[in-house]
Amino acid sequence: MSKKKVVVAFSGGLDTSFTVMYLTKEKGYEVYAACANTGGFSAEQLKQNEENAYKLGAKEYVTLDVTQEYYDKSLRYMIYGNVLRNGTYPISVSSERIFQALAIARYANEIGADAIAHGSTGAGNDQIRFDMTFLVLAPGVEIITLTRDMALTREFEINYLNEHGFAADFEKLKYSYNVGIWGTSICGGEILDSAQGLPENAYLKQVKKDGTEELRLTFENGELKAINNERYDDPIKAIQKVEEIGAPYGIGRDMHVGDTIIGIKGRVGFEAAAPMLIIGAHRFLEKYTLSKWQQYWKDQVANWYGMFLHESQYLEPVMRDIEAMLQNSQRNVSGTVILKLTAKSFETVGVESPNDLVKSKFGEYGEMQKGWTAEDAKGFIKVTSTPLRVYYTNHPDEKI
Repeated sequence: MSKKKVVVAFSGGLDTSFTVMYLTKEKGYEVYAACANTGGFSAEQLKQNEENAYKLGAKEYVTLDVTQEYYDKSLRYMIYGNVLRNGTYPISVSSERIFQALAIARYANEIGADAIAHGSTGAGNDQIRFDMTFLVLAPGVEIITLTRDMALTREFEINYLNEHGFAADFEKLKYSYNVGIWGTSICGGEILDSAQGLPENAYLKQVKKDGTEELRLTFENGELKAINNERYDDPIKAIQKVEEIGAPYGIGRDMHVGDTIIGIKGRVGFEAAAPMLIIGAHRFLEKYTLSKWQQYWKDQVANWYGMFLHESQYLEPVMRDIEAMLQNSQRNVSGTVILKLTAKSFETVGVESPNDLVKSKFGEYGEMQKGWTAEDAKGFIKVTSTPLRVYYTNHPDEKI
């Protein structure tokens, strides 16, 4: 009889390395190790992952590069919506997990896999993101989670790998990191103490620049297209360039506290220079180019978009409807935003846009009206005050 096929969502870390070897040696599976890359792996890391997968016993290894899909189907909408979880966190690695899960499910279906395995624990959000995606897109395929189901310890996994000939170099670090194109999350260490912040050495990207620097970001219909007047037709390279400019200032560092999908509170540190600069500039440009109610309603649906994305509801059909609204809202969001960068912060300086609504023939705020007369203004104010005058005429005792 042929062996059962299992696709392991392989990151190269301890849990997924153990999973590959254990399913091969103890369960007799034919293991296909699949690394879904959404922009967080370097070429060197991917090469090392491939070498390790075969050493661990995998029959096949594949890298599934879905970075462009991740941008096209999620990142650009998060930029359109200025999405920040709880007004703070750019939904970095958590949004990438959805697209990694999508890629793994597609691959499992392509090769006719009997099972899919991942290394998530039972205490986090990722188990939900992976399982829900697999249940919907790979129905009938068994889901295997050794770390969760066997309640494995780090020491057990390391010892098992060593005993079976794999020299495991999984040093127990004070912090754990998830690196992606839309930011790096940091867990462990001082984060476990609600009263403490992270020290400088906890961040992967150190502050190397001082002084100030001007950064010009040009958007066309809501998408970043130029940096300091240099054209970027590849949005991935544009994001990477902004990160290259902003990270040495220590921009984009913060601490996020929020509710996990499973119901407990979670705390995570992060560094995300590119997301914070791009979203900050984009939001600033929208203040000049969108109407009051466009901004208001876009903020409402964008908040739901971010929440649904974080809570593994990307496949909910309403997400496509929200995306359509967000994209349509960007038809006039074009122009250049001038930012001033300095150590660990940035300022929004100004905007150059053909759609600048501040430049109006009707008047200049605080200066001179041109679209109405003084009598028009007094009449407008009187009519606007009518509901209040009616109420307090009937309830004079409630006047403050």
